[in-house]
Amino acid sequence: MRRHAGAIVLFGLAAVAPLATRDAYFLDMIVLILMWGAISSAWNVAGGYAGQVSLGHAAFFGLGAYSAAVLTVHWGLSPWIGLVLGMALSIVAGLIIGYLSNRLRGPYFVLATIAFAQVLLITASRWREMTMGSEGIPVPFKQGFWALGLASKVSWLYLTLGFALALYLVQVYLEVSRMGYQLAGVREDEDAAQALGIAGRRLKVIAIAMSAALTSAGGTFWAQYVGFVDPFYVFSIDLSILFALNTIIGGVGTALGPFLGSILITWLEHYLRATLSDIAPGLIGVHLIIYGCLLIVMVRFVPQGLIGALGALFTWRARAAQRERHART
Repeated sequence: MRRHAGAIVLFGLAAVAPLATRDAYFLDMIVLILMWGAISSAWNVAGGYAGQVSLGHAAFFGLGAYSAAVLTVHWGLSPWIGLVLGMALSIVAGLIIGYLSNRLRGPYFVLATIAFAQVLLITASRWREMTMGSEGIPVPFKQGFWALGLASKVSWLYLTLGFALALYLVQVYLEVSRMGYQLAGVREDEDAAQALGIAGRRLKVIAIAMSAALTSAGGTFWAQYVGFVDPFYVFSIDLSILFALNTIIGGVGTALGPFLGSILITWLEHYLRATLSDIAPGLIGVHLIIYGCLLIVMVRFVPQGLIGALGALFTWRARAAQRERHART
């Protein structure tokens, strides 16, 4: 329980937030923090635990968003069916990408994932009969859980909280399971892991497919929450960078790290947009520059992320307290 104290506090505060306030802006921020944290956790499965850093995960996010939106608009089917379809398509795409690029490492794998996302962006922006092209596709609102038509922010908060908890438990499983230990070995030294009999390439393909499916589910929830799917957003490299940024700042390869990163980045984004819109409305994209500077500072001075920094702080305080007790005795 001590290991998961931070998660208990974080998810517990999110659960009781609607009891303390019904402010729509505040609840919307909590929903986005949980949603982006959960999707960043999905990225962490491949990028953190398997060491397969991707800047094209928006491809799977977009597949989930479009699967639900297209099925709802053209055939009147439930978004839950679209969620399953999007996850299935993402698993197939993840298996193909993982198989074709499992010999690629470092920047070459990153470029392969970016290229895949760009292919889907071009396809979605030009296939007007199905996706309405570059204009985007509006998601019709239908009241009811089966149609994911939740008019209340509180309902969305608890649905997103359940999704975030599921992703957190997936990461906890990878931290304590045989598969997780094998992925860690492959991440640290793939050649040494293969010499010990670990099927590193097969594990990486599985991790990418799992990460793709979970990211796709997040895309479906986001599309239903926002009510509109824009190809230039859901397939953008900016979105892929957001997933990686949350995880890197929070702590790569940790279960709580993506959520801590999401808290910082989501709050910072809302704060900067509100502040800069009042001070200098013409300064568009300045928050991206601040993100970049923040990432540079974190990588340079706190490479382990916020989780590593907090762990080092607690260790220092424990040792200081122990030294103080020894001095007294």
